[in-house]
Amino acid sequence: MYLKLPAKVTRIIHTLQAHGHEAYAVGGCVRDTVLGRMPDDWDITTSARPLEVKKLFTRTVDTGLVHGTVTVLLGEDGYEVTTYRIDGKYEDHRHPSQVQFSAELAEDLRRRDFTINAMAYNQEQGLVDLFGGMDDLQKKRICCVGEARERFQEDALRILRAVRFSAQLGFSIEARTEEALQELSGDLAYVSAERIRVELVKLLGSGHPEYILRLFDLGIARVVLPEMEENGSGIKREVLEDAAGRLVQVPQEEPISLRLALFLHPLGEQTCRKVLRRLKFDNRTIDTVRRLVRWYGHPLGTTPAEVRQTAAQIGAGLFPMVLQIQGTYRDVAVARALWDEICKKNECISLKDMCISGDDLIQLGMEPGRAVGAMLAELFQEVLKEPACNTRAYLSESVKRKLGQ
Repeated sequence: MYLKLPAKVTRIIHTLQAHGHEAYAVGGCVRDTVLGRMPDDWDITTSARPLEVKKLFTRTVDTGLVHGTVTVLLGEDGYEVTTYRIDGKYEDHRHPSQVQFSAELAEDLRRRDFTINAMAYNQEQGLVDLFGGMDDLQKKRICCVGEARERFQEDALRILRAVRFSAQLGFSIEARTEEALQELSGDLAYVSAERIRVELVKLLGSGHPEYILRLFDLGIARVVLPEMEENGSGIKREVLEDAAGRLVQVPQEEPISLRLALFLHPLGEQTCRKVLRRLKFDNRTIDTVRRLVRWYGHPLGTTPAEVRQTAAQIGAGLFPMVLQIQGTYRDVAVARALWDEICKKNECISLKDMCISGDDLIQLGMEPGRAVGAMLAELFQEVLKEPACNTRAYLSESVKRKLGQ
């Protein structure tokens, strides 16, 4: 099988080979290339030791020398080059206590999680597939390398990764692999919240976000999303299924906040915020999701004035996202059409878009202070009701009338 590698990847492999070392592209980049997908990054495995790699390239970063990884910089791109290795005992269900460098590619591939991620390739030897990765790609299934229980006991995060790869690729999970991950799902308690967050985001951002229901079917949710377990919060299965079914309505290119809000909304705003904080999401994402959950299912209006009023409350940046997750709830199609017209006409829906400011009010005779803010708010309501009022002349005259001038 011939696979086209990027020129810089080929350059790194050929450089290592020219100095007597073996080198291959390995892992997910090989899998994705076989599937005709664009790899997110390219990893290279080699018989060369880290210091030998560093000597062969001008610009490198010591990404993880103790684990055999050096990042080679070519132009603006970085490529992780890792020495063949055998992992020692995993004492924390996540990281090997030590690693042993090896001269054998087979030893390096044997330590990997799933067969589809345990293939290597270079142009001279072609595809190296020692554990049936191609067969599993053809059968569209996720299967552990070797004994599934051992792989999951080594690194509990692989339990969640199995479901994530299943969602990203639209694959099933092989029976023994599924049995093992279900049995050992409790070990995810040893994995950091940050690592779990990354996998959940990738799952929800995949082409099959509805596969998140597998977390509940396999007992994984009781560890990673205990707040959503039916026996914990009272969220019924049918509610979860409805939320999961609607995830696919949100395009993948949209911010992940949309899918997070759509799935987590049954928890309510406050519990949703607690979940996101526990999973170490950034403050901006937490705030966005929290506000989306607050407005989920809220009537958005069926007249231009009502939609402008609602959009002003929600915020111009967030209102399109609220529309996106509402589905057909409460005349949302009407609200969406009205919003499109409001945007086309560039109508004012925020104080900063008004044609008059606080300084203008002071020049018209108002004393600085709270009264200025109150007047602006009153004028803003006029503009929301009738966009044609948003002219400096009209608003100035309105102020004068209110002041009795």
